[in-house]
Amino acid sequence: MVLNLALVGMSVVLNFWNRAFYNALQDKDWQGFVDLLFFYRVDKEGFMPGFCVVAGFFIVVSVYRTYLNQWLRIRWRRWMTERLLASWLAERAYYRISLENAGDAKGIGTDNPDQRIAEDLSNFVTESLALSLDLLSNVVTLASFLGILWGLSGSMTFMGYDIPGYMVWVALVYSVLGTWVTHLVGRPLAALNFRQQRVEADFRFALVRLRENVEGIALHGGETEEHRGLEDRFAAVVANWWQIMRRTKLLNALIAGYNQVAIIFPIVVAAPRYFSGAMALGDLTQTADAFGNVQGAMSWFVGAYSSLASWRATVERLATFERAIIAARRAHGELAMADHTEFGLEGATLALPGGQTLAESATLAFHRGEWTVVTGRSGSGKSTLFRALAGIWPFGAGTVHRGGGTALFLPQRPYLPLGTLRHALVYPMRVDTVSDDDVRAALEAVGLGQLAPRLDEEDAWAQRLSGGEQQRLAIGRALLVKPDWLFLDEATASLDPASEAALYGLLRARLPNATVISIAHNPAVAAFHQRHLELDRPSDAPGVFRDAVIAAR
Repeated sequence: MVLNLALVGMSVVLNFWNRAFYNALQDKDWQGFVDLLFFYRVDKEGFMPGFCVVAGFFIVVSVYRTYLNQWLRIRWRRWMTERLLASWLAERAYYRISLENAGDAKGIGTDNPDQRIAEDLSNFVTESLALSLDLLSNVVTLASFLGILWGLSGSMTFMGYDIPGYMVWVALVYSVLGTWVTHLVGRPLAALNFRQQRVEADFRFALVRLRENVEGIALHGGETEEHRGLEDRFAAVVANWWQIMRRTKLLNALIAGYNQVAIIFPIVVAAPRYFSGAMALGDLTQTADAFGNVQGAMSWFVGAYSSLASWRATVERLATFERAIIAARRAHGELAMADHTEFGLEGATLALPGGQTLAESATLAFHRGEWTVVTGRSGSGKSTLFRALAGIWPFGAGTVHRGGGTALFLPQRPYLPLGTLRHALVYPMRVDTVSDDDVRAALEAVGLGQLAPRLDEEDAWAQRLSGGEQQRLAIGRALLVKPDWLFLDEATASLDPASEAALYGLLRARLPNATVISIAHNPAVAAFHQRHLELDRPSDAPGVFRDAVIAAR
């Protein structure tokens, strides 16, 4: 801010230097010309530094102004990113938003959170800093040059009235007119920029999805359909861009014409006084320069309109995203979590986001030490039961009991974080909390010993490993975590029956004190459990949990 104000101060100095220099030229004053160019000059009007001195100071200020601007920008962005990430991840707001707004066609507050955090935040900081400093400079410029222009303008008689400082009033009328017309022409740009950011993010997300699912697309021969889908998304980008182009063309035509007229306008207005001999050539150039600064400062809105429209769209995307986070964190749903010795449900109703009921007034308990297999037809709500027990499912009513001790939930498609294979295996624990021997032993136990030399290699492991290998890795994670409660949602379904049975035998041997609850359909897997819980749900009615005892293996 100080350096920006210093630049304004130098522009004031240059305004007076400009008058002295052109007067020296008009008077053919060689010594004054040399002094004002290279050194300094002292006369009846006071001290005037030479151009080289002012230019040198200007270079230093300009360099450090940019450096400090970049320094502030990255600190500001880091602070905002940390704040927004913490808010998004707190209380599983990110998960609730994805559930409640997955089908949000308008994209208000929830679409492409990755872009809002990575790109919109960066744009917000850059644009806010640029606009605020530019506005500050213009306000100070206006205050600095207003008095100069008032003193240089003299007075003018109009319709019998004597108007002092008439060029100030001319600048004001010119700026107000330009600002009003600019707003009329450029007003739709904010909405267009908001939509452009969204369609750009949708197109980029589709490309990322293609990259992450290359094998499935290749196996289906879906290149043509993917191409069509990408073209449709990109067509939305192009169509909205054309609208921005047309509106920007009108706005730029207005601004360019406005700025071009502003170059000659003050000279034309001040010319009568110059030709009457009331001012010298230097006074005329100083007046024109002062008028340009005053009019430019008053017209800040005109020049910054496109940037303001883009900034407003960015602010709106961040604001709606933050509101969605706050709403998600406040909306805990009607499923109450209660600490208990065992996991279970008490008078609980499980529902889908659309309101469809999966199970109604259900009461059940999973007992410590008792391995339970949960079955039911596809879509009946088995995975939703696990989500409710994990405390992440907000849709429903009643009470969910959460058992004491540690719990680990393994879904059918394991999550492998970015980073090394070691990181993927020990997740969600920290890498440095598990010994190398334990990591290698777990990898060997689940049949992935051949990957041990690559433990510290970074790769896209979610794409590098097959579905079965990923599930083996997840079982290895369970061996390391050693949970008191282990929930397996078809966590071995990608393996052959023999491998499934081997891994369940491994869990029983290595985790003798763990309580295992599995969703599975393989009879060989069911044989490892003492209890069979079936979710019997007709297609048009809530389901019912039916208990049965099966022989233990």
